[in-house]
Amino acid sequence: MQGVIGARSKTIVSNTSTDRLIADYGSWEAVAKAPLEEFTEILSIQTFPELSAQRLKDCLTAIVEKRGAVDLRHLSNLPTEEAMDWLETLPGIARKISAQIMNTSTFDRPVMVIEGHHRRIMQRMGLVPPKADTLRAYNALMPVLPEEWSAADMDEHHLLLKKLGQSHCRPSRTDCAACPVRPDCETGRAKASAGPAAG
Repeated sequence: MQGVIGARSKTIVSNTSTDRLIADYGSWEAVAKAPLEEFTEILSIQTFPELSAQRLKDCLTAIVEKRGAVDLRHLSNLPTEEAMDWLETLPGIARKISAQIMNTSTFDRPVMVIEGHHRRIMQRMGLVPPKADTLRAYNALMPVLPEEWSAADMDEHHLLLKKLGQSHCRPSRTDCAACPVRPDCETGRAKASAGPAAG
C-alpha cells in the first residue's frame, strides 16, 4: 500500500506511514474499516495526507469488495500484463503503482517502474516521445529492455535513473556536462554541439 499513499512523498516517509498503520491497526482490513479522519492523522507526514488517506481507503475498500479481504495472491496466477490491468481497476492505481507492486513485492516480476525522473530522462534521451505519459513511456521502453533482466535489475535501473534525475537531469536545470549518460542522450549531444554555454 506504500505506493498508493506515496504520491510526491519520499519513499522513507511512505514506508514509515505504512509501518505505523499496520502497527496501530493490525491489518489492512482494519484500516479499511477505520473512519477516514482517524487514520488521516497517521498520514500527516505525507505530502498530501488527506488525498493519501482517501486513496488508501478507497483502494482497500475496493480490494475487500472484490476479494473478500485485502489479498492479492490471485495475481500470482496471472500473466504480468493481466495482473497489472487488474490492479489498475482499483482507485488510485495507475501504471507506475501497478508496476511497482509487481516488481518490488513477492511477485518479483521484471517490469519497469516509471516515475517522473525516469520518464523525463528517457524523453531527453530520445527513447520516449516528448509528451508521453507513464503508460506510453512504459509501452515504449519494455520492448527494448534486455530480456535477461530480472526484477532486481529493473529495480536497480529505476533507482539509478531516479538518482540521475535528482542530480544531473533535473526538471528545470540540467548538468549535461557532468552527466554520465551524455554520449547516449539526444539532449546532451545537442548541448555539446551547441558549445560550452549550452551546459
